[in-house]
Amino acid sequence: MRVLFVFIPWRTHLHLLAPLGWALQTAGHEVRVASGPEVTGFVTGSGLTSVPVGSGEPVFEKVERAQAALLQKIAEERGGLDGLLDDVCENREEELTWERLRWLYRVLAETFKAMNDVMVEDLVEYCRWWKPDLVVWDYLSYAGPVAATATGAAHARVPIGLDAPARMRRHFLRVRAQQPPQDREDPLADWLGGWAEKYGVPFSEEMLTGHFTIDQMVGSMLLDQDVPQVPLGYVPYNGPAVVPDWLRGDPPRRRVLATFGVSLEKDPSALEVSTEQLQGMLDSLADLGIELVVTLPERIQKELTRVPANTRMVEFVPLHAVIPTCSAVIHHGGAPAFLDSVAHGIPQLIVTRICPDNGERGPRMERAGAGLWIPGDEPEELSGARIREHLVRLLDDPAFREGAGRLRRELLAQPSPGRAVRQLEELTSRYRSRPAP
Repeated sequence: MRVLFVFIPWRTHLHLLAPLGWALQTAGHEVRVASGPEVTGFVTGSGLTSVPVGSGEPVFEKVERAQAALLQKIAEERGGLDGLLDDVCENREEELTWERLRWLYRVLAETFKAMNDVMVEDLVEYCRWWKPDLVVWDYLSYAGPVAATATGAAHARVPIGLDAPARMRRHFLRVRAQQPPQDREDPLADWLGGWAEKYGVPFSEEMLTGHFTIDQMVGSMLLDQDVPQVPLGYVPYNGPAVVPDWLRGDPPRRRVLATFGVSLEKDPSALEVSTEQLQGMLDSLADLGIELVVTLPERIQKELTRVPANTRMVEFVPLHAVIPTCSAVIHHGGAPAFLDSVAHGIPQLIVTRICPDNGERGPRMERAGAGLWIPGDEPEELSGARIREHLVRLLDDPAFREGAGRLRRELLAQPSPGRAVRQLEELTSRYRSRPAP
């Protein structure tokens, strides 16, 4: 069969998709990967075939421009945002008001438009010619289900992290149904419905949920879903990489990695931890008997005033090479750092809510005994002293290593990408509305 992967031009999302692409290709299927031109080199560098679609404008710039006007409008109408849009993980019924939900979905619609609209026409044109049987799309890449629906392909959604957005969608639909008919706006359905109408197909909720999902998250941490699910084992991959000299041997003392995502290379605003907080972290850990490895772009490194003797600053190091050598990992909650840590049984400290599912994943990780989470809702929560206190607990209490080991064994028991191929073939046959070639 022909399988098309679609992801917004954000390279860590490619890293999470690539191993499944390799498995399908090795099983004899044709695989293509569609995204913005800015990530073409990363796609080809992964060994997969790239189909550039849309423009080369950085996705961060498009999103920032699209959100700015709407956020200002919300602030003006309400006298401030007041946490209205903060947490997609919110699950308390009393907090899920119609006002909150409709504003949230207005912002989400504008965000997704900025990420996807520029890709849709190129993608549909390509799919009409290439005729994929299955379209696999990451949870932000709605150009994928538009093209799949327009051309009769089966399509699968890939959550990045826990699927809190799907649960929030169910909350939205439930609360929306309670409103008067004239007040039941649905910005996401209106947006995707417009694209569906252009291509002569009806909108359905499957354009938001996928026919089924493909999920790499540890099974015991998953949220309930209302569509079929394909569990998938995680294969650590962080792009083309070289193992540096300093990583070719055992560390001289316990090694701790602090990493805050490769997106910082293009979007410094993605750093939820301020330079002052980073400096406080470095200072507070300076006297610990550890080797602290910190990954930061050079321009952010230059803003620091002191780098302690026990700290190694690098711009990039492949996570799958460094994390197995670590005793603990500090990170912002990104799925690659989280899953790499789980895959190697390393305790972890998640800081901030910057990733949409951290509000659910952080507490679930703590309950599993595999790490700790600092939400960072107030600046003082991310003080150097607080980070030090949590890190010392991770390093000194063997229960965290045991909890991380339990999650590791669970993740390793999930089907490998190669083993999952057969299930994908069966689901594609079930959901594809165009006859097989």
